[in-house]
Amino acid sequence: MTFGKRLFDLGLALCLAPILLTLILVVLVTLAFTEGRPYFYVAERMKTPTQSFRLWKFRTMSVVAADSGVSGGNKAARVTRIGRILRKTRGDELPQLWNILKGDLSFVGPRAPLREYVERFPELYGEVLKSRPGATGLASLYYHRHEEWLLAQCDTPEQTDRVYCETCIPAKARLDLMYQRHQSVCFDAKLVWDTIKKVLS
Repeated sequence: MTFGKRLFDLGLALCLAPILLTLILVVLVTLAFTEGRPYFYVAERMKTPTQSFRLWKFRTMSVVAADSGVSGGNKAARVTRIGRILRKTRGDELPQLWNILKGDLSFVGPRAPLREYVERFPELYGEVLKSRPGATGLASLYYHRHEEWLLAQCDTPEQTDRVYCETCIPAKARLDLMYQRHQSVCFDAKLVWDTIKKVLS
């Protein structure tokens, strides 16, 4: 991560902190009264092909002992009532402010992938993860809804994995590499603003 990009992340995080911390508190209180503990979902993600970190999100699904892979239609029944709202508004990602402050994430970049997919597609993620993963980005803005729709049609873990690997990963990688070629502080600011507009709409 360049010095300019890190400075942009820290400056924006400090500017947005009063708003984001208020929203985090509101969600925590809502979860306390409606869903109960655990309030957070913490999972391993990769920030480079060899370095992992713990990504923080609000919990949106009922807890099961063993869970792996991306979420498809086979996991839809586990999404809670509040979880559906949080996912639709991306409110479940508010705790990622902590990851941004730590430097694990940038505000803008590719979505942080699971280790299993990085290990299965090392050449692809070797290129994608030359950029620090982000809370939003081209793929998040322009492919996320379509990806959700594709995975929602999947009824089994095997089908979800196949669709994700054969369709979603290559499509997101093309957008991530496009962002990588044109990355700048001004482009990051535009993508953050586009994300805010999309959430508010």
